[in-house]
Amino acid sequence: MEYFLSVFRNYANFNGRARRSEYWLFTLVNFFILAFLALSLVSASSPTSVSIITITLGIYVLVAFIPSLSVAVRRLHDSGQSGWWLLIGLVPFIGSIVLLIFYCQDSMPG
Repeated sequence: MEYFLSVFRNYANFNGRARRSEYWLFTLVNFFILAFLALSLVSASSPTSVSIITITLGIYVLVAFIPSLSVAVRRLHDSGQSGWWLLIGLVPFIGSIVLLIFYCQDSMPG
């Protein structure tokens, strides 16, 4: 949980480095929160609860967007890549594979 909160504390820091553990634990917790909200939305029965869960999901996505970008850029820096490589994720399928390889690489010394 410390890694998850440290990403939110460093939300505007696009410089520096993020170790693999920090990036992947943030991604894991973020995935579980989004999955919980999505499953809650699917299983909601009343229109009021659907609207509350939808608003909560939207707010969380907006709040977590910049921190997830910053930790991804810092992870790319740690693996020896430029943060601009994040834009390759816009290329369908191939971009995701390239980013996954970069995220899984070990840290560069220095």
